[in-house]
Amino acid sequence: MKLGTNGHPEPKNVLGGFLEPCCFNPLTGFFRNGGCDTDDQDLGAHVVCARMTDEFLQFTLRRGNDLITPAPEYDFPGLKPGDKWCLGVYRWKEALEAGVAPPVYLRATHRRALQVVTLEELQAHALDGDEKK
Repeated sequence: MKLGTNGHPEPKNVLGGFLEPCCFNPLTGFFRNGGCDTDDQDLGAHVVCARMTDEFLQFTLRRGNDLITPAPEYDFPGLKPGDKWCLGVYRWKEALEAGVAPPVYLRATHRRALQVVTLEELQAHALDGDEKK
């Protein structure tokens, strides 16, 4: 059995395959390892690999989560449209319900997301669209 970076079995994506990296620049993920893997300490479930849009960044800012402003003390460069980032699935669902969900990469989205949103909802926003079956 292959182990992931958190010492647990290698994580799976929403399609059932191995979880692919999301982004190394900026370095994303709950573990800041470039992937949207997770464990029980990740209460925000940062498992959705998404490409940022201005619409989403403004939406989450209005909700009190500023992803735009750099925070050097946390090695956070601030995000801009086009950046890839591991989002909390609850915020992604909130954005979906508000009509501003950013597009996602299914192969880099952890299967834990399916506890909150459906595969169909994710597929409707997928950038790696060859998996729409």
